[in-house]
Amino acid sequence: HPERYSVPKRKSILLAGVAFNLGLLAYFKYADFFLENLNLVLGVDFPMLNLILPLAISFFTFQQIAYLVDSYKTETREYDFLNYCLFVTFFPQLIAGPIVHHREMMPQFQRVRNAFINWSNVATGMFIFALGLFKKVAIADSFSVWANSGYAAADQLTFFSAWATSLSYTFQLYYDFSGYSDMAIGAALMFNIRLPINFNSPYKARNIQDFWRRWHITLSRWLRDYIYIPLGGSKRGNILTYRNVLATFLLGGLWHGAGWNFIIWGGLHGVALVIFQFWSRLRIALPGLMSWFLTFMFVNATWVFFRATTLDDAIYVLKGMVGISGVDVSPTLRPLVDNLDSMLGIGLAIDPAGFQLPWLALGYIFVFGAAAFFLPNGIQMIHFLPYGGRLGFRPRLLFAAFVGFSLFYSVVAAIQNAPSEFLYFNF
Repeated sequence: HPERYSVPKRKSILLAGVAFNLGLLAYFKYADFFLENLNLVLGVDFPMLNLILPLAISFFTFQQIAYLVDSYKTETREYDFLNYCLFVTFFPQLIAGPIVHHREMMPQFQRVRNAFINWSNVATGMFIFALGLFKKVAIADSFSVWANSGYAAADQLTFFSAWATSLSYTFQLYYDFSGYSDMAIGAALMFNIRLPINFNSPYKARNIQDFWRRWHITLSRWLRDYIYIPLGGSKRGNILTYRNVLATFLLGGLWHGAGWNFIIWGGLHGVALVIFQFWSRLRIALPGLMSWFLTFMFVNATWVFFRATTLDDAIYVLKGMVGISGVDVSPTLRPLVDNLDSMLGIGLAIDPAGFQLPWLALGYIFVFGAAAFFLPNGIQMIHFLPYGGRLGFRPRLLFAAFVGFSLFYSVVAAIQNAPSEFLYFNF
């Protein structure tokens, strides 16, 4: 019970606990990154440790730090060790989020009626789980084929193939993470536990701030509450606010992975948020469609740094996307592009051999891109409100058929295809 201790003693315990958690995370996740850069800067040759990253360490570390900080502030009221262990290791969200808060979970674990089967929750949870599983197996894993092949040959990409590669990964990550979020919510709901919504159609966002209110919502909340606000938030003038935003997103990028590409990705999003805040103060509104288009194009371009294994690969893909590496067209489209080039005098560097566009990939991008942009997400489909709200879902034959088909398809795909992990397992 933290209120029994003086503030200095509580602070000492807090600092020791946070240092211990961050120390473990730094050792397992960032030791090789540090050694690699140390070797590069000093010209030495320290051997890499090649440590295996403990399962879900990034996620449960953040949850434990949040609990420590709230305990220091005497905001926690649940101290049962068994429930605390359940809070940290609850399996539906352990691997890739959402990053849950103790005040969301502890009361649910204590609720007596949650110990009994609720068939409405089972049916709703099964539907959400099956929807997420279908997103992962049928959609995300299909996009992964084209994304992986494109990034494996990043130095050979030209205009259309670079765009097909970047968009394939953009939608692979979307449906992969959306699928996991749905599966986590669905699995937890079958145990009468309601997890917070972590994914809310982020590609519908009309500005970068809105994007981060929709993408990995619980991570954004954690960064805001435990980094941005402690740094001073927006209470100390515009310049310090911009500094706090940049620092928060640089750390958020580093949290995703031990590499400069993740730091650059986080920094770019931090800069974009600073520009958005500055632009908002000018009170100049862009048309909704233009605002959405600019936001999506920025997110798509920055995902290149997120996905590429090296900075050189990221530059190759981006150069291809802007046409520096030439324009590739299929033989059937070659006359059309030649005529357009001669009319406009652009001087396109067209690949003489031609390039057969992956038409199936383009079809997936068009169909499932439109679904991400225009259709309601799974939570909206069933009117799922996580805290005290009603569940509008009602079991229907159509839903039952979808659940059966999704589970059958997934089992067959698991037997026939190579094992496929969720992308956020890497973080």
